[in-house]
Formats: sequence, C-alpha cells, structure tokens
Amino acid sequence: MPNVAEARGLLNSADVLFTADQVSAAVEKMAEDITALLGNSYPLVLSVMGGAVVFTGQLLPRLAFPLDFDYVHVSRYGDKTRGGELVWRQAPKEDVRDRVVLVLDDILDEGETMAAIRDKVLAMGAKSFHSAVFANKLISKAKPIAADFVGIDVPDRYVFGYGMDVRGAWRNLPAIYALK
Repeated sequence: MPNVAEARGLLNSADVLFTADQVSAAVEKMAEDITALLGNSYPLVLSVMGGAVVFTGQLLPRLAFPLDFDYVHVSRYGDKTRGGELVWRQAPKEDVRDRVVLVLDDILDEGETMAAIRDKVLAMGAKSFHSAVFANKLISKAKPIAADFVGIDVPDRYVFGYGMDVRGAWRNLPAIYALK
C-alpha cells in the first residue's frame, strides 16, 4: 500500500480513460439491459467483494425489479497488480438452488475469477448464471468466460478507479484511470 504522496503521484501521472459522466452513462445502459433480460425472473444478485462495491452500489438502485442480494468474496489480486492463486473468502450464503443468479464484478480481466464463480454457482444448483462487469479488459488471449453485460471496454493496461484499486488505493474515484 502506498503512502499518501505515492498514491497521489500514481493518480497524477495516470491517464484518464473514462470520465465520471461516461461511467455513469455506462452503468445506466447496463441497468436498462439487465432489466430487459432479467426483470421478470426475481434473480439472486451476488456482488464480488471488494472491487464490485462501488459498481454494485450504483447499479442496484437503477434495477427496476425485485431481487435478492448476497455477496461472494474471491480474490486473485490482493494489493498486487498481477493475478495470483484464487482464494475463496466467502461463498454465497443465500441458497442458489433453482435460482437465476446475476454476478456483479468490477472488471473481467483474464476471466479466471468469474469462471470459478460461475462453476461454483452452477455446481450449487443455480438454474442459470449471468454476469455483469463494469469493465472488460481487452487482452490478446482467450478468456474462459465472457460477461453477459459490460459497461465499458478498457485497453490492456492497469486500470483503476470506480472500485478498482492500484496498490490498494483509489477505489473511490468516480472515473477510470490507467497507469502509464
């Protein structure tokens, strides 16, 4: 974790990829698309802690249908900038059996975390699995899963803001930045 000066230095030297207004518009469009597909299914929505907190908090009030809510806590990053071993800290507490499940996450990077969540939820008996990610990273290798709903596509750079951190800092930014 950087100190305050280091964290500010990271932000000041970063490129703005998407402004707060662009982020908000992307979330609004996602809410419309999710409502159109899942609005009559009374889904169980699972938020992936902790990166999806900001995205989830902005998306849920825009979903115009009843839903149940829970969370999962799975991590491959910790405070590092590269993914490592998958660690399950919290599986869903709610019963997913025979439920339509929508998983929300901040970013689909290599797709390993979302694929593992999908596999676990389906193994637990979910009727169907859907995923919504605020950001989809455009990488050169194939991913084991594609998100059903995507807010924005980001280049293959280290991005942060709007729930995504850089060395533990700046999850609270309303815009999306990329390290140089």
